[in-house]
Amino acid sequence: MGSIRLTFHSHSAGLNRLTVSGVVRLMLGSWLILVPCAPANANPAVRPANEFPVATDARIEQAGEVVRLTMALSRPVEISASVMAAPDRAVIDLPSVNFQVQPNTARKSAGFVSAFRFGMFTADRSRIILDLAQPAVVAKAEVRKVRGGFGELVVELKRASRAEFQAASVRPAPQSQEGPASQVPKPHGETRQLVVIDPGHGGIDPGAVVASIAEKSVVLAFGLALKEQLEAGGRYRVMMTRDDDTFVPLGQRVKIARAAGADLFISIHADSLTQAQDVRGATIYTGSERATDAESARLAAKENQADAVAGLDAAEDVQDVAGILMDLAKRETRTFSSVFARNLVEKLGGSVKLHKVPLRSAGFRVLTAPDVPSVLIELGYMSSPKDAELLNSPSWRAQAVGAVHNAIDGYFTSTLSAGKAAANQR
Repeated sequence: MGSIRLTFHSHSAGLNRLTVSGVVRLMLGSWLILVPCAPANANPAVRPANEFPVATDARIEQAGEVVRLTMALSRPVEISASVMAAPDRAVIDLPSVNFQVQPNTARKSAGFVSAFRFGMFTADRSRIILDLAQPAVVAKAEVRKVRGGFGELVVELKRASRAEFQAASVRPAPQSQEGPASQVPKPHGETRQLVVIDPGHGGIDPGAVVASIAEKSVVLAFGLALKEQLEAGGRYRVMMTRDDDTFVPLGQRVKIARAAGADLFISIHADSLTQAQDVRGATIYTGSERATDAESARLAAKENQADAVAGLDAAEDVQDVAGILMDLAKRETRTFSSVFARNLVEKLGGSVKLHKVPLRSAGFRVLTAPDVPSVLIELGYMSSPKDAELLNSPSWRAQAVGAVHNAIDGYFTSTLSAGKAAANQR
């Protein structure tokens, strides 16, 4: 029998998110991105990251029949560990932890652990996940005290038979049902359209990681910049599915938009193709049961695994709208989604490089709201050195944000005009 041990070490009290005078600093390896944000005390129920224990120096290694993950902690914490199937993985739950560990560290493997990842899972809980190439069980999971009041997290995994793994595995927790289940009425006298911005991934789910740069941070920076520009114009109300480094289940992102009565939903992502670094440019996607091509199907399948990446059951949500009404709503919604997608291609094409096939469709779960026009923007390919450089360029970001803003203006101008014309013909 072989086993795997994980250890996390941390002796620093550094922060991965600092709020100073309305500015968030997002550390991306050696990159520093400055983006506007809400005041740090906007939600007094959420503790600032500097109150969390800090984790650093993650190492994964195989020692004989043991694969061990270790991580240093600035102070001891309580943990729990389990294994889950489909996909096979080990899950370690902790209180909120400030991870000061390079994102590309998680790509390292040892023995039957092919990779591991870490991050915030909920507002008060963090999670570490180890992907298993072969069945294994948890042989040890503890945080031991070390000199100076620090802690050392140690997780050891031991190779097991499939029957042993199945007996030890637990069913993933169902997706969170928190949040309003029905639409929130628009404030009295409010006439502005509501735009929901959805930065992809977050927390335990980093998305694509290239050269220590995580997709979740790139798209959050873009989303915050777009929100600031839209609100500055005064024409729109803006809501974000996440405005910090937290994980939000795919189904919950859709529910947020529907419950708020959104007029438009924009999901922000950045793709990666490790075997094709010459492929680059932005792509706009709309939702569809059938993908327009194999590449679109691949991307949708990857993005739809976000819940499984975070250790959740990825089963589709049961829709709460009757069949025929849902179909009718979807048809109209998809028409509006296509109109906005074409607007985006036109406006972005005048400002940034687009993919050679810039308008596509596929079965993205975040684009399934039957009553909210929705699109997904892949800003570019992090696997392309040129795109990666641009995605982290403040000047490119400002240019692209301006183009998306113009597309939103054009969309609402045209749809409102069409609505008035139809009303006059009645």
